[in-house]
Amino acid sequence: MAEAILNIKHWGNSLGVRLPAAVAREAHLYEDQQVRVTVEEGKVIISPIQDATLTLKQRLERYKPEHHGGEVMQGTEKLGAEKW
Repeated sequence: MAEAILNIKHWGNSLGVRLPAAVAREAHLYEDQQVRVTVEEGKVIISPIQDATLTLKQRLERYKPEHHGGEVMQGTEKLGAEKW
């Protein structure tokens, strides 16, 4: 279980908390994802909103090479038994 003790910061007219990567990863949260924030019995609960099924075009628009480690297949040299 990921856990962190954080400070609440002023952000514009609101308050904000930055989630550590380990917490976001364990909760399956990612950048620009929509979440629902509720309060139950004095506890703040952040719940991810499930994305609709994306088309290939929508998925490719979200792809950021700098975030995902660049191109998967760099260069054109043969690595195995490929036939060009």
